[in-house]
Amino acid sequence: MLNNKTHIIGITGGSGAGKSFLCKKISSRIDKNKVLVITVDSYYKDLSNIKFEERKKNNFDHPKSIDFNLLYNHLLKIKENKPVNAPIYNYKTHTREKIEKKINQKYSLILLEGILSLYDKKIRKIMDNTVFIDVSSKLRKERRIIRDTKNRDRTVESIINQYDSVVVPMFEKYVKPMKEKSNIIIKKFEQNDIGYSKLTEAIQKIINE
Repeated sequence: MLNNKTHIIGITGGSGAGKSFLCKKISSRIDKNKVLVITVDSYYKDLSNIKFEERKKNNFDHPKSIDFNLLYNHLLKIKENKPVNAPIYNYKTHTREKIEKKINQKYSLILLEGILSLYDKKIRKIMDNTVFIDVSSKLRKERRIIRDTKNRDRTVESIINQYDSVVVPMFEKYVKPMKEKSNIIIKKFEQNDIGYSKLTEAIQKIINE
């Protein structure tokens, strides 16, 4: 039987929408022992069995790149207060690190963030709230360039090429449809935004249980 006192909120939106920023903003205001942030990207399938040049060609915005079964099983175990060894993904080598993240405590809230956080139906069914961050493609593209040049050792040209040829089509096909499956739509991270206000109220209610 699932432990219903552990709530899951899924947060999605296009690449560069501000998913990680929102999670950091939320978790900074909550006791760290009550909230756990899980990034769907951590569950990329390990590509260590193929050559590096081939790894780079992988479409990381496609649902097939994610090990949803492992993610689902880990979420269930965390809800049941069972220990989990979560994967740590290396974005530069496109492989999983040998070291894993040990999760072995009870949390009131799990924030699951990623462009494909709402894609898997089984995972979506165990969520209490589903959030879609709705910001312009222009802004998301600018943020993606800044992030990938700084954190992932990539050139601006390669980032733009990938964004236009892969990220945009995958967003339209797999991410944008999740807006209709979200009960909270956020356009800006301010209290006068209806969606943001609704999210903060929902979280406060969970933490106060």
